[in-house]
Amino acid sequence: MISTSSELRDAPAGNVLLKRYLSTRSRTESLIAPLSPEDMVVQSMPDASPAKWHIAHTSWFFETFLLRENLADYRPFDPAFAYLFNSYYEAVGPRQPRPQRGLMTRPAMSQVLDYRKHVDEHMRTLLQSPVNKVTSDLIELGLSHEEQHQELLLMDILHLFSLSSLKPAYDPRWAKHLSGRRGQFKPLKGGLTEIGHKGKRFAFDNEGPRHTTFLQSFEISDRLVTNGEWLAFMADGGYSKAGLWLSDGWATVQANDWHAPGYWQHAENGWQQMTLRGLEAIDPAAPVINISYYEAAAFAHWADARLPTEAEWEAAAVAGLLEQVDDVAWQWTQSAYNAYPGFRPADSAVGEYNGKFMINVMVLRGGASITAPGHSRTTYRNFFGPDKRWMFSGLRLARDTRQPGMVNSHDSEFARDVVSGLSAPVKSLSPKYFYDAAGSELFEAICKTAEYYPTRAETGLLTQVAEHIAALIPEHAALVEFGSGASDKTRLLLDAAPQIALYVPIDISANALKKAAALLKKRYPTLNVAPQIDDFSRAMQLPADVAGHTCVGFFPGSTIGNFTHAQATKFLRSAHALLGDQAHFIVGVDLIKDADILVAAYDDAEGVTGRFNKNLLTRINRELDGNFKVEAFEHLAVWNETEARMEMHLVSQTEQVVKVAGNTFHFAAGERLHTENSHKFTVESFTELAASAGWAVSDYWVSEKPQVALFSLKA
Repeated sequence: MISTSSELRDAPAGNVLLKRYLSTRSRTESLIAPLSPEDMVVQSMPDASPAKWHIAHTSWFFETFLLRENLADYRPFDPAFAYLFNSYYEAVGPRQPRPQRGLMTRPAMSQVLDYRKHVDEHMRTLLQSPVNKVTSDLIELGLSHEEQHQELLLMDILHLFSLSSLKPAYDPRWAKHLSGRRGQFKPLKGGLTEIGHKGKRFAFDNEGPRHTTFLQSFEISDRLVTNGEWLAFMADGGYSKAGLWLSDGWATVQANDWHAPGYWQHAENGWQQMTLRGLEAIDPAAPVINISYYEAAAFAHWADARLPTEAEWEAAAVAGLLEQVDDVAWQWTQSAYNAYPGFRPADSAVGEYNGKFMINVMVLRGGASITAPGHSRTTYRNFFGPDKRWMFSGLRLARDTRQPGMVNSHDSEFARDVVSGLSAPVKSLSPKYFYDAAGSELFEAICKTAEYYPTRAETGLLTQVAEHIAALIPEHAALVEFGSGASDKTRLLLDAAPQIALYVPIDISANALKKAAALLKKRYPTLNVAPQIDDFSRAMQLPADVAGHTCVGFFPGSTIGNFTHAQATKFLRSAHALLGDQAHFIVGVDLIKDADILVAAYDDAEGVTGRFNKNLLTRINRELDGNFKVEAFEHLAVWNETEARMEMHLVSQTEQVVKVAGNTFHFAAGERLHTENSHKFTVESFTELAASAGWAVSDYWVSEKPQVALFSLKA
């Protein structure tokens, strides 16, 4: 195999285009490194191509469209290659029939690599001299074309390996898709909007011209549909109900005997999926991939939703409403692949690149985990036939704005909870909504105030007893942390218990998880970290990685005090079911103490907690079209001795009317909006609570004053 790494180092410092050329070519070569010569010659189906053909074709592109046209003394490496490695360019001449690319045992792979080296040497010559804009644009097209073939190469190899009885892994270390919560619908108002590429940076011709289009108000899911949701669709007979399917889709299902997504197979222990890592168990919380347009449309029908149009997808992506935009799977839209108004393909042979395919195919947007870094854009228009599913293709749902009588255009969980809480006789809001970006920063500041003892006290206690807790953790255990945040306290436990093999942080914040996971992987290189984006209080499953590990739950921070006793019991029971009958559970609680200490901790002299509390109103104004006058409310912290809890309220200073999500709410002067409870315990009261949920206290540790405690629970 050849390598361009030394050539990349030797590229002139100012020649950016040459560096990019060599870097792109080098990545292609790195992708075939795990493959044997036999792997690279086989064609598994007419839609796929052998790896050897991809390697040769991407060199053919540069030879045909750049070297022949721009180097006067250029001599083709082998004239026969013009026929063998043309893809579909009619203007260039005839070609090897696509379904027969796998019959080309000659030229040998070694000769193809020599061809590649030959083209690279002459491209270096071309790029060491100034090139005009037309040539520069064509080189950029060739590099983006090669990045497309890098993705196709991986897709084709996965399809080939899926047909092997050995189910070989392409790369056992290939990154997994993150587990996470289900999607939530985000509203976007309608109106005139512009879509399509703008600016001077490279884009494919089909991404323009930029033009104006009209959108009705709609809602779109911020995340992709998960395997767990797809399993529910299957369990409900999704593949056997003709009424869910388009006519051609139902015929395709019947003809191909589809019962599950591509690369799924049912085994004795449940569903498995062929991946680039080999065959592995389905992770219910991971996004579903390898589905056709027909399957995506049928699922959307079943889910009382639809697929977004490509204009809706682009508008939502630009607005920042979407997660999993380009790092998991391309997302089907309901848009047919047609020309934008004013589109005209180039008059040259490269005009065949996109325009000729604008019929009988559907648009996908975004990008995939196998897409070359930096290749995708919000305007990128991928396209495939509606029956194809060997690509990394998934879906996110959309739906029309809810009709009058419902909560305006705000039908998110946040909106429903806020409207419900403000409509109650005693107004209240859930403390889980404190933690937007600003709220998270303010809480970090609270932890540093002189009055707020819980974080310092628990960290000190955990430092003292970490070795005692570590002694309870078996070899190769999985540590599952609920509401992990930055995972700061976790490091104390991981340092004391090197026998922990897997760490599963569960948190609703994707950014916090990503940052914490990266830091932990750097600090603990042998630790398997499997982040799960989810509301920890409602998590229903753990990642597939947990299979075979004894689970140890970790719930520090006295967060359990934010639940009512009924909610705490429900959470502890669900944690019991999630962690298993052999599990231990380490839970942090705050103990009852002098009321002055408690009130000061929730009403610090600097006013940080007050700003934290009021930020909830700011968030409602921003996300739910609220008009709260934040300065018209005062922060109040009180100790409720009867309920053994600290309470936080926002007190209306005047009589006022507030609008939120299209609803109107009246506040009397002095009326309270209850925003948080923080229950405090005795050793006896928490032992009783744990027992009511099926846990027994096997040990506990209490800090010096002001006292907090860590409990070890055994299922």
